[in-house]
Amino acid sequence: MADIDNKDQAEMDPADMEDVEEVEEEETGEDENSKARQLTVQMMQNPQILAALQERLDGLNGSPSGYMESLPKVVKRRVNALKNLQVKCAHIEAKFYEEVHELERKYAALYQPLFDKRSDIVKAAYEPTDEECEWKADEEEELTVSKKDEMKEKAKLEEEKKDEEKEDPKGIPEFWSTVFKNVDLLSDMLQEHDEPILKHLQDIKVKFSDPGQPMSFTLEFLFEPNDFFTNTVLTKTYKMRSEPDENDPFSFDGPEIMCCTGCTIEWTKGKNVTLKTIKKKQKHKGRGTVRTVTKTVPNDSFFNFFTPPEVPESGELDEDSEAVLAADFEIGHFIRERIVPRAVLYFTGEAIEDDDDDYDEEGEEADDEEGEEEADEENDPDYDPKV
Repeated sequence: MADIDNKDQAEMDPADMEDVEEVEEEETGEDENSKARQLTVQMMQNPQILAALQERLDGLNGSPSGYMESLPKVVKRRVNALKNLQVKCAHIEAKFYEEVHELERKYAALYQPLFDKRSDIVKAAYEPTDEECEWKADEEEELTVSKKDEMKEKAKLEEEKKDEEKEDPKGIPEFWSTVFKNVDLLSDMLQEHDEPILKHLQDIKVKFSDPGQPMSFTLEFLFEPNDFFTNTVLTKTYKMRSEPDENDPFSFDGPEIMCCTGCTIEWTKGKNVTLKTIKKKQKHKGRGTVRTVTKTVPNDSFFNFFTPPEVPESGELDEDSEAVLAADFEIGHFIRERIVPRAVLYFTGEAIEDDDDDYDEEGEEADDEEGEEEADEENDPDYDPKV
């Protein structure tokens, strides 16, 4: 806008002066709005600022706004009616999950013949036919004809060499122990002294509670005769509840595992891997003589899985026991939901690749964001790497 000198201002009518001031204020306001928009755009393009804003919003999420307190009593009364309806919804949802459990039990009976046949193949009780063994590879796995022939010839020579060295193995050796080693959640529990025992594991089955009984499921680990214990089956039972808590009905989010019970393992003498013997030297306070004392103490082992902490009637546990039970419930649920139905895919590693794919993309995105942040910092003239 053109400048107005003092002389012109003196000659202007006061009303005109007010108009000029209003125009100046409007243009100033437009400039400020334009600057604010530019600043907002710059902020939204900066990942560091966005992250800080998101963190602030996350902190506010779930905090009371004071709005409920400001409502009239008549409106609060109606909100209470909605909450009572929500409690009824939670009880209906609980019944829904009970029926889902019954449906799982029904379909478990349909799956079981297939799982039994899988077990027979693994332990060499049944030899599949050529037709049953035929598997069409994915397009990505298909090779050129010449490459295929080359690979077949090489495989044939290797097989002939193996046949000369030893007899054909029976079934699928170390099937379940390989599954355990391939799954991080289970391999973290395995110790070196557990592996020879798991080679005798022939099958894992899931048994659901009978109709009309409280919700539960049992994991059955079937072993062939071995030198470590006399049990042929080791069991672990998980008891569940599908019922909203009377004191906190809105926390209901499906069935929860309330407790679990294991079984007694009849160990052969000297073969119990859940215990270890240690020797400690003790010095007599008066005489000063030293003696060696032998003590039996707990030992890390997968087979501790069958002796979980007991949940007292009060339901109160210390932090360590709560952590052990939480991990135990996660493992039991994972074996039931993923390992048993898809065992062959964990044996080959294909299921693990699928699980990893769910996390790789997030990891790559995180790496990209870190790279962008580093680039922004390096391009900043005020950036000091020492700070």
